[in-house]
Amino acid sequence: MSDVPTWMLLPFGLFLTLIALAPLFFAGWWGRHYQKVAFGLALFVVGFYLLELHDAARVEVALHDYISFIALIGALYVVSGGIHITVKGEATPMTNTVFLLVGALASNVIGTTGASMLLIRPWLRMNKYRVTGHHVVFFIFIISNVGGCLTPVGDPPLYLGYLKGIPFWWVTANCWPIWALGLAILLAMFYKVDSGNYRRAPKVVRERLAEHGDVFRFEGLSNLVFLAVVLGAAFLKHPPFARELLMVAAAAGSYFSTSKRIHESNDFSFGPIKEIAILFVGIFATMIPALGWLETSAGGMGSPGPAAFYLGSGALSSVLDNAPTYLTFLSAILGSVIDHGALEQVRQFVADHGSNLTAVGPHAPEVLGAASAIRKYFAVRLAAGSVGETEIRVCYLLGSPALSKYVLAVSAGSVFFGANTYIGNGPNFMVKAIADQQKVHTPNFLGYIAKYTLPFMAPMLIVVWWIFFRG
Repeated sequence: MSDVPTWMLLPFGLFLTLIALAPLFFAGWWGRHYQKVAFGLALFVVGFYLLELHDAARVEVALHDYISFIALIGALYVVSGGIHITVKGEATPMTNTVFLLVGALASNVIGTTGASMLLIRPWLRMNKYRVTGHHVVFFIFIISNVGGCLTPVGDPPLYLGYLKGIPFWWVTANCWPIWALGLAILLAMFYKVDSGNYRRAPKVVRERLAEHGDVFRFEGLSNLVFLAVVLGAAFLKHPPFARELLMVAAAAGSYFSTSKRIHESNDFSFGPIKEIAILFVGIFATMIPALGWLETSAGGMGSPGPAAFYLGSGALSSVLDNAPTYLTFLSAILGSVIDHGALEQVRQFVADHGSNLTAVGPHAPEVLGAASAIRKYFAVRLAAGSVGETEIRVCYLLGSPALSKYVLAVSAGSVFFGANTYIGNGPNFMVKAIADQQKVHTPNFLGYIAKYTLPFMAPMLIVVWWIFFRG
């Protein structure tokens, strides 16, 4: 990676800047040409690695990560599009708050993309006589972002972490206190705002337009079988691409077995997922040199604490997509806090199939912790001698309470801060597009930040920092 010139970081920065600003300043041009930009920059970087550096390994890793990422969110998008929820009843503030809580839980099972696409239409129908901007934005805050922080299936950054070796249930076991606090604060804020909105609606209007007698009707529940296949496939790691093939097969089965009427009721189309797939071709390709640079250069960053990683990953996730931001900061952690002498001891432990560990030096606690984490999370692979370098590095972090806090900081920062703007996370734009299609008032880019991010998200993010990462 040292042979890669610094200017190779420019395609990554240029592409992410265009994603952030082009829809605001030249939306027409971007809408017509974003595909050419994505594929053009991707081919430039990939060509440089293959033809100039002769480094096919990094390209293969990026390609595999991209396929896994798109297979998951694409399958969840298609399967959720085959389930239609009909809602009748008056959307009181308490009903709405419970709905958001249930949606947050669902985000961890079918992903923030799946939950957002499944629930946004019934959410808008529930509140049709008084729906306004806060209904859309708090839906994005809670269901499209913060709610999905409990599992790797929940939010794309966490799934990329899982692909990089973070054990599946480590996220649940360690993120739940942060998730519970952030969610509770946002739900309380929403209840307060929605109560004011409810009281302002004249009683005569509520009585005339609200549908009394709560009724939830679900259609297309056979897709739950395909959903189970997608979730089960997420746990597969061998043989290569079996996980992705199962996800694609489940999506195809769902699409062709779902009646046309249900798809029409959900206004289902492949447009949103097609756009995400194209954009992420550019993102995954152009970030290859950025990730490599961080891995080799992060050692010169000094000794930043978890708070710096929480705020740093969060700040970038607010204006860039949070999935590559997560990978970038995870690479920075691996490059800045791991002692290579201690890491060599862990490698020897793995080479000896889990025996004859002699931990010496000032980093002995980290070495012993890494060995314990490898036994805990990769026992079968340890016995078979198939634990790879990625798993070794990850277990070095997770085996130490102090170092694992860095991973926790990046996980929470990337997921939570992704709610700060429309461009922070893929589902945000999808939700806005559906709301606009149904003639619901949504704030513009700056209005979103001024009216909702600063007065509501920012205080919650500060509280999380103060309690969990300030030290």
